[in-house]
Amino acid sequence: MEQFIGCDAHKKFSVFVAVNEKGHAGEALRVTHDRQLYREFLAQLPQGSNIALEASGSYSWLVDEMEQSGHHPKLCHPLEAKRRMALTKKTDKLDARGLAILLRNGTLPEIWIPPSEVRDQRELLRLRIFLVRLRTRVKNRIHGTLSRHNVQVSGSDLFGVEGRLQLCLRLPELPMHSREAVEQELATLDFLETQIESAEKRLEAIMKVSVEADLLKTLPCVGKILSMVLMLEIGRVDRFPTAAHLASYAGLVPRVHSSGGHAKMGQVCGNLNRNLKWAFVETGNLVVVNQRWLAGSHVVRLYQRIKRNKNHQKAVVAVGRHLAEAAWWVLTKQEVYREPQSPRQQALSSTHG
Repeated sequence: MEQFIGCDAHKKFSVFVAVNEKGHAGEALRVTHDRQLYREFLAQLPQGSNIALEASGSYSWLVDEMEQSGHHPKLCHPLEAKRRMALTKKTDKLDARGLAILLRNGTLPEIWIPPSEVRDQRELLRLRIFLVRLRTRVKNRIHGTLSRHNVQVSGSDLFGVEGRLQLCLRLPELPMHSREAVEQELATLDFLETQIESAEKRLEAIMKVSVEADLLKTLPCVGKILSMVLMLEIGRVDRFPTAAHLASYAGLVPRVHSSGGHAKMGQVCGNLNRNLKWAFVETGNLVVVNQRWLAGSHVVRLYQRIKRNKNHQKAVVAVGRHLAEAAWWVLTKQEVYREPQSPRQQALSSTHG
């Protein structure tokens, strides 16, 4: 008789409960996260078992161990799974049994498990994102210290070659401890620049043979870094049935409130891939910055039209949504990005063949 297994995973242990085809649940088994003990337990399960577990910070190694043992892990959305279980009480045993029942009923809110190689590459990409954000925080601290003591350095880029030279000359104007703090922050900044450059070189080596990254670079204002983010965070594009599904996954589709014939568009959904949303919104902001060079393009006209009726933030999100949907088509058709045609242009092209 086939078994459906639920796994409630924690940091130091997991609780397993098996449910048979008739819905009868077995005894809850607690397994510590010692790799050898974990492998021995998995070896005792029926070959090729389906195991449901929730997405968490430590799911990656659990999935790898299950796959290496010949089983089929099914990753699910934690919040949606809890809603479908509708449990009034919460224990490890009930959670594991609930996952097993959802798996048996075919109602498990399953999500895509990236291949081990992609998960590993994402770590390098997300390290680079983390370091860049940390660099921004360090720069803001330096700007704040200079502002508090009214030390104004001329030039547009304080951290360029000329700006750094002038900053070093003006540092004696700061009080002793503030000066030492800025000097340490500048040293930290130099270290971060080295780490970011190292991460980018390793990422470029990964992306050198990527057709998908080259196709994504044809999107407006998408360069080598953003193309890496988009490629690794999207993963397999065929897991999205339509372009709208990819845009929704990136958190670029507003909620719809419709009742009694009245419809209202709300904020974008909070359940999203944050790195993917950042990449598309960042691309939208780059479109705004480069409006002069992209004059007449669809993305610029879209931004300007939405901004007139609403505001900058919503217009940028609208551009990001267009780019997300365009990315789906580019990757699905394996073709470079092409400007959307207006209905009038389409009619003319069909008339002239």
